[in-house]
Amino acid sequence: MDPRDVVIAANLCHLHFVLFSCADSLNATSPDTRQFDHPSSVDEGTEARGSLACLMSCLKQKASKVIRFKRIPRKHGPKGLAGPMGEKGLRGETGPQGQKGIKGDVGPTGPEGPRGDIGPLGPTGLPGSMGPIGKPGPKGEAGSMGPQGEPGVRGIRGWKGDRGEKGKMGETLVLPKSAFTVGLTVLSKFPSSDVPIKFDKIPYNKFNHYDIATGKFTCHIAGVYYFTYHITVFSRNVQVSLVKNGVKILHTKDAYMSSEDQASGGIVLQLKLGDEVWLQVTGGERFNGLFADEDDTTFTGFLLFSSP
Repeated sequence: MDPRDVVIAANLCHLHFVLFSCADSLNATSPDTRQFDHPSSVDEGTEARGSLACLMSCLKQKASKVIRFKRIPRKHGPKGLAGPMGEKGLRGETGPQGQKGIKGDVGPTGPEGPRGDIGPLGPTGLPGSMGPIGKPGPKGEAGSMGPQGEPGVRGIRGWKGDRGEKGKMGETLVLPKSAFTVGLTVLSKFPSSDVPIKFDKIPYNKFNHYDIATGKFTCHIAGVYYFTYHITVFSRNVQVSLVKNGVKILHTKDAYMSSEDQASGGIVLQLKLGDEVWLQVTGGERFNGLFADEDDTTFTGFLLFSSP
């Protein structure tokens, strides 16, 4: 069909619709309403309705002729421009679940995922079979010496060996030495009380460990010493003490009985370097009857053995 015929048919249909609308408006006027109008108005309405009916009949005939025109094939015109996109429609309802599809092929291996946390320790498995013996390892360090074992059975005596070579002479062991012996003379008899007795007769004091000026023995070699004294008592009572570093260690007392008497004492002491030992009178001048003529009163000390 020619596009122009389509336009004419559309216009005729529109006009037909308008005429029908007018006719409906005229028919809507009721006899009750018209009785109040002028008589001439009634005639004019009737005439108008008749004209509209005639015009509508002609239009129907014309429209049927236009529509029955022969369709002539035409070539398609150029494609029009795409219109603007419409608004998004409302989401439809969820359809019924479809049938389960066929299992697809195995996909490619994905990338390695991050390492997971260490799981709880599983139960101990059964011991496996013993493996082959491995190669010997490197020699380890020598261990600490173990406890001494019990003595074994005495073996058979062996043959006498050859005489060995004579060894070299070793160094002579030098033992520490310390010793002294001192005594009183006519000038030093009856010494003063509560002070060291100054023995002025020196039978032996090779190492000078006894000081004549102070009357004291000073330890130069730490060790164990033995001290002893021999006293001749005459004309007065005797009371003497052996003193170490100001502390009285040993006491000897003897009463004079109108003739010479003898008193003595001895002790073993542990001494350190610098320790001092001496003999002194105690109790005042009434107890200093230490007599001396030749070798009557002596004081002796010597080292028994040294100690570290």
